[in-house]
Amino acid sequence: MFENLDVFKISSAMAKHAGERQAVISQNVANADTPGYHARDLASFSSSYETAETMAPKMTRAGHLSGDTNGRLTSFHTDKLSNSPNGNTVSIEDQMLKATETIRQHDRALAIYKSALGVLRSSLGRS
Repeated sequence: MFENLDVFKISSAMAKHAGERQAVISQNVANADTPGYHARDLASFSSSYETAETMAPKMTRAGHLSGDTNGRLTSFHTDKLSNSPNGNTVSIEDQMLKATETIRQHDRALAIYKSALGVLRSSLGRS
C-alpha cells in the first residue's frame, strides 16, 4: 500500500541515494593515500532520480550494467581537484564536508517519511 504513494517512493530513493553516496565517500577516504586514486562522487539526487525514473536501463541480473553487483546507482563522476605529488585527488576535508551533506540528506529523507506517515495516520483517525 505505502509503496504506491509518491512521497514514500521519493523519500526512500533519497535515503538510498544518501547511503550509496556515503559508501562512495568512505571509499575515497579509505584510498586517500593510494597513488593515482581519483576521488569519486555520485551525481546529485535530483538528477539521478529523474534519470532512474525515466529512461535509465534497469539491472536485471548481477553483473549487468557496468558490472555492478549491488544494484547501486552507477552515475559516478570524478572530482576535479588538484593532484598531490603521487597523483591522488582525495581531499579529506572535502570528503568530510560531503559526508556531512550526505548525513543531512539522509535525515531529510527520514523527516519527509515520518511527516508523510503522520499525515496518513491522521487521515485514518490514528495518532
